[in-house]
Amino acid sequence: MRGVIEAVCVSPGGLPKLPVPAARATPAGLEGDAHNHPHIHGGPEKALLLISVERLGELRALGFPVAPGVLGENLATRGLDFAQLAAGMRFRAGDAWLELTRLRRPCRQLEPLNAGRAGAIQQLLQARPHLGGWYARVLLGGVIRAGDIIELTEQAV
Repeated sequence: MRGVIEAVCVSPGGLPKLPVPAARATPAGLEGDAHNHPHIHGGPEKALLLISVERLGELRALGFPVAPGVLGENLATRGLDFAQLAAGMRFRAGDAWLELTRLRRPCRQLEPLNAGRAGAIQQLLQARPHLGGWYARVLLGGVIRAGDIIELTEQAV
């Protein structure tokens, strides 16, 4: 399984995260990235959030104003089938090594994307969890750039 990193996104806290050319991944997350609610988001088990640009396209087609970084993801990828991913899978992303830990659970921080349809995106992401993305821990830090390859190195361990 192999794809491409379309966007690397960071924020000083909160949403949206904005695309940058590159960032260094560390066990704490991407350098230059922060969370408004660190007791909920981030930490070693949720150091990075990965989302598929193909799934972002599905959400746009349903009327949600999403683009890379808007849902809080750090890496927007193309070419990986998120429905086929599982916790424990390990990937090389640019110079970094990652391990998927869990699916993302939608939170109320996404409410502004609902455009008057209270809870709509949260309900959709609960019904179709792969749309919301995967959290990952950073096994080995390194620089990740937009355009880098992301490649499965080990099945679930």
